[in-house]
Amino acid sequence: STIQKQRRELQLLIAELKDRDKELNDMVAVHQRELLAWEDDRQKRLTLAERCNFLNDELNKRNEIIKSLTKRLKFLESQQNDSRATFEYTQQKFKELSQKVTGATVHCQALEEKNRSLHCSVLELSAKTGQMQAREQELLTMLKLKDEVILETTEHITEFTSKFRKLGSALRAAKTEEFSLNKEKQDLKLRLKELILETNRLKDDLCEKMKENNKQQEEIIHLRQENGYLRNELALTVEKAKRKDQLLQFAKSKQARTDTELSSLRQIYIKQQRDLQFLHVNLESSQELRQ
Repeated sequence: STIQKQRRELQLLIAELKDRDKELNDMVAVHQRELLAWEDDRQKRLTLAERCNFLNDELNKRNEIIKSLTKRLKFLESQQNDSRATFEYTQQKFKELSQKVTGATVHCQALEEKNRSLHCSVLELSAKTGQMQAREQELLTMLKLKDEVILETTEHITEFTSKFRKLGSALRAAKTEEFSLNKEKQDLKLRLKELILETNRLKDDLCEKMKENNKQQEEIIHLRQENGYLRNELALTVEKAKRKDQLLQFAKSKQARTDTELSSLRQIYIKQQRDLQFLHVNLESSQELRQ
């Protein structure tokens, strides 16, 4: 009965050893799978670290690009402000020249009106002079025909001669004033042409400045859009890096759990080895007893 009892105990122990061996085989298989997973995670972690370094370098490059673009944007904004100031000064100068041209035109019109009125006066004086000359011829004929009224006719001639001299002096003064007015009119016309040429030149400069300003505004809009794209891309890159850091933290925590589980499995394995040694010792002692 003792031998049968020990045999049953040995069978139970052998069955338990088989179960423990099966469990150990399963644990070894799980451990192998976990080692493979750990190696895969380690490779992934190295890949992620390399990728993280590459992304950091790329991020630094993008930051340098953004800084250079920001400096260029500030420079273009200052240049745009200078162009705007030049444009405003040109507009002011153009307004002043327009006012000068308007004043010169008004003055020229007034001088033309005065010249026309003087010309009419000269024509009237010329007509009166012709009339007086005709009258003088008529009086001379009357002097030849009528000797009896010579004294009276002489007085009339003297009177008309004085009037004729006055009209001649008035005519010379009118001609002199007409000459000075014509000269002033020519000077004003030349000044008007110069002002018109300067106005056209300023208009051309203004058009060029406006074109340059439009080009600079388009370039600034393009740079702002590119800066927005780069900022969005930088935000996406930072978000990807954060996600990779989170994955790395998850992998580290998983590695810690794996190490803990591995240490626990090692302790269990050591304990089972000790139990097996103890069972072997009991089996040997039982075999000796049986013998």
